[in-house]
Amino acid sequence: MRTLLIARHAKSDWSDPRLPDHDRPLSRRGLRDAPNVGRALAERGHAPDYVCSSTSVRTRETWALMEPHLPGRPRVDWLPGLYLGSTARLLAALQSAPAEAGTVMALGHNPGIHGLAAELPATGRPSLLRLVGRNMPTGAVAIVELDGDGWEDMAGGRLADLILPRALR
Repeated sequence: MRTLLIARHAKSDWSDPRLPDHDRPLSRRGLRDAPNVGRALAERGHAPDYVCSSTSVRTRETWALMEPHLPGRPRVDWLPGLYLGSTARLLAALQSAPAEAGTVMALGHNPGIHGLAAELPATGRPSLLRLVGRNMPTGAVAIVELDGDGWEDMAGGRLADLILPRALR
């Protein structure tokens, strides 16, 4: 079975209006939440073998704070096209994941991340499906167990879990 971790960056800092959106760092809350999410992923046995991420400062910081809590050192590809990338662009990047990767993480932004989390899983606990159908909050990670034989044919799956930073505080 293959597992997809659909992760939205942690909460960003809006205090400097002069900063371009791509360059916004994490807020204090984001700096606190990202390591907690990394620990929760490790505790639940969901460490990625491969990560494809947006190039924004906030996604880079989110990964840097999560990674030390995860076993192994996955390959990370920083993909400029995932900065505010659409759901279709995220899917295309994921379909190029290494065949040997059993667990892959997509780390990015809404609305693309929310679209992927809301549209990809065909089944799962109704309460979790409702939650991701409404929103993908900052720092959240949807864990989807995928159908199909390879990354190139993601044809749905089961929403197995949803990690929400506010539930870890």
